[in-house]
Amino acid sequence: MEVRPGYKQTEVGVIPEDWELKLLPDVCRFRGGKAHEQHISEFGRFVCVNSKFISTDGKVRKYSTVNFCCAKRNDVLMVMSDLPNGRALAKAYLVEQNDLYAVNQRVCALTAYRDCPKYLFYVLNRNPYFLKFDDRVNQTHLLNHVFRNCPLPIPPKVAEQEAVAGALSDVDELIGSLDQLIAKKRDLKQATMQQLLTGQTRLHGFHGEWEVKALSEVCWFQEGPGVRNTQFTASGIKLLNGTNIFRGVLNLDSTNRFISEKEGRGAYAHFLADEGDIVLASSGITIERLHEKVAFVRAQDLPFCMNTSTIRFKPSAGVLASCFLFQFLASDSFKRMIGGVATGSAQLNFGPSHVAKVVLSVPPLPEQTAIAEVLTAMDTELAALEQRRGKTRALKQGMMQELLTGRTRLV
Repeated sequence: MEVRPGYKQTEVGVIPEDWELKLLPDVCRFRGGKAHEQHISEFGRFVCVNSKFISTDGKVRKYSTVNFCCAKRNDVLMVMSDLPNGRALAKAYLVEQNDLYAVNQRVCALTAYRDCPKYLFYVLNRNPYFLKFDDRVNQTHLLNHVFRNCPLPIPPKVAEQEAVAGALSDVDELIGSLDQLIAKKRDLKQATMQQLLTGQTRLHGFHGEWEVKALSEVCWFQEGPGVRNTQFTASGIKLLNGTNIFRGVLNLDSTNRFISEKEGRGAYAHFLADEGDIVLASSGITIERLHEKVAFVRAQDLPFCMNTSTIRFKPSAGVLASCFLFQFLASDSFKRMIGGVATGSAQLNFGPSHVAKVVLSVPPLPEQTAIAEVLTAMDTELAALEQRRGKTRALKQGMMQELLTGRTRLV
């Protein structure tokens, strides 16, 4: 491959001629974390930095009463061990203050000697060099010799490093602001659902009493049959699993589970979904995520067959509007009722017998439709914000490809 003038070929790819390729020990000091598990306490004053902390960008926290490996401001903390295909391996976190973080075992602290710490954070975070050690079968442990041989492309001037880090940091701030706005909009929607779906707040022009009904009185529902692994085929009719359901939409394009056309149209014909059905995951999810695991069945999703751990719903015509039922199944009210009867502690497990115990307040059909329109408009706004965030994240990935290789220079 021809290398354009002013650039050179290296083991990490093409970089500018004036950039250096340095090994990690020449750039920063390595310290391995220490075990803090026996000192975890809600009253601890130090944040225990483990893989969960780093993989959630600091949102999930445990606290320690002691600090055996104290991180300093501008240290880069990195996960050294993760499960196969894990998203935490080599994930990095940039420390923003002194004397707060206790670095746990299987996490390391990297302290820059003279280069820009934020630049090193971006170049180290999920670096492809580290990820290649994941064989996708066994748990990956990044040992000390791996770090000793990690090559890093380094611009010679700290000013250029700071410019690159500043540009990427600006995009991160935009993504962070979108995250906050989406979280606020979601909270607002849940509050609005609580008011409208229970009749605490009535829309203009609607009056009269609502009826409290068991879900089984106003809706037919059915659990998937539990197709055995030995019945799976390489092609045919798709099988629905809870993983295919996310925030109102089905994604069956990547499924690798099928049953034969013969069985799908024969023994399992009763479990083939119809357009307009509402499907819900009923196992392997936390109560907090239940509202994300409900979706409408669209024409383009068909044909598919229900499978274990999924339930489909058909509201009674003239009594319950599909759009109103969908919003109810995504509400905190449904969460609380299912959470009170479902089995399992960390993850939910429920079926038709549990759903039959759920009750809901049912207004007249015109009011159901009006309520659903308000909530659907909020869903549309949320979807637009999430799409914008997705595009911004894609933009950041493109910027990293350009800036961290020197393909585009800012100084």
